[in-house]
Amino acid sequence: MVAFSFPSHSIDLTTGVASFDYALTGPGGELRFTETITFPVPSTRPDEATLATFGRVLELLHLVAGVSYYKAAAPRRLVLPAPLGEAAVALTTAVYTKGLAEYAYRNDLPHVLELVPEVPAGEPTAPEPVDNSGRRPLSAVGGGKDSIVSLEALRQSGFDPVPFSVNPNPVIVAVNEASGLVALAARRKIDPTLFEWNAAGAYNGHIPVTAINSLIAVATAVLHGLGPVVMSNERSASDPNLIWNGQEINHQWSKGVEAEGLLRAALAGHAGLTEPYFSLLRPLSELHIARLFAQFTRYDDVVTSCNAAFKLHDPTARWCGDCPKCRFVFLALAPFMPRERLVHIFSGDLLADPAQVPGYLELLGIDAHKPFECVGEVEESLVALGLLTEQEQWRDAAVVRALVDAVPADAWSTASRSDVFTPDGPNHVPPAYADALAKIGVGEG
Repeated sequence: MVAFSFPSHSIDLTTGVASFDYALTGPGGELRFTETITFPVPSTRPDEATLATFGRVLELLHLVAGVSYYKAAAPRRLVLPAPLGEAAVALTTAVYTKGLAEYAYRNDLPHVLELVPEVPAGEPTAPEPVDNSGRRPLSAVGGGKDSIVSLEALRQSGFDPVPFSVNPNPVIVAVNEASGLVALAARRKIDPTLFEWNAAGAYNGHIPVTAINSLIAVATAVLHGLGPVVMSNERSASDPNLIWNGQEINHQWSKGVEAEGLLRAALAGHAGLTEPYFSLLRPLSELHIARLFAQFTRYDDVVTSCNAAFKLHDPTARWCGDCPKCRFVFLALAPFMPRERLVHIFSGDLLADPAQVPGYLELLGIDAHKPFECVGEVEESLVALGLLTEQEQWRDAAVVRALVDAVPADAWSTASRSDVFTPDGPNHVPPAYADALAKIGVGEG
């Protein structure tokens, strides 16, 4: 029977290059993969206690980053490299099951949803506790409206955040420059052998990349003597797209509150970090975040929330204008800024283009399930559409008219503006950070 395992990992502190080895082993032999992650090297070597904590985080990263290679064959055996505590095992199990649920659904591999890692016998070594809660936060920046809102909320509350990204592209670099803050970055390099296997027909699909990047961020924060990693994941990230084989399938699982809780517990239990990681925006809806973003004009020429744009040939492209993410963000921002400003940000008017109507019907839950993309809830789209019908600048736009005609009368009753704009739901925001959002207007009107 084929098995996936984790032979070794290492770190060169002079270059910041960490290597993570993986193996697919079966009757036909063994296939090895090596992933490298290059961390920014601090100006002075950290003390031994810091390096020990950093090493503990790398152990978790080694396990979680393996999903990229496991999915090439999806074996029924997942063999972990060392004894682990309960929280670390729970995180690993969830990453390879719930984190790969969309992949399992698309490739019809239901056994992935029930995968149980094989953990070597033995008692794991307990970490030394590390109180990092009072240090400068590392704020993850992806180039979109959400991370910009977090960055500004932290800055205006006096937390002096350090922007961070993995494999920053020109858009992310431009956002960091617009912020005026000095950023840190790490580089992740996938083993080219994986791409060769994919081209030859190996299983492929969506992975919980946020879980990987989150651990890279935490490792960087530890290495540089910084505090908690602050993410910008909203409450709707926890909502599934559909149910399959009795299991929730959520494209954004690794951005959801469950994944956040598992990661926090694993980092506390395995690395000893008292305040490792949380999402500042967790209590908010996407539409609420869009309203907050509208006040920050300094990012208009650099912001993007479009994943497809990063794959275009033009490295300066920010919006493809034809994906669920573009459509949702345009709709979400439209009620809160002048039409001319939004058209400038997108270099086009999506609500004036009738060809966009079918895509918007999906966002409204009329023609299909919510798209496998990082978009808000159907209720948020309905609330945004309702707000547009009250504004002279938007009510006669071709797409707005078409959508209003298509929405069933009873659907409007489920679109509660008070729910959308009221912070709610489980979150892990520490008390010291609880007032940060109030500084930029959460709780107003």
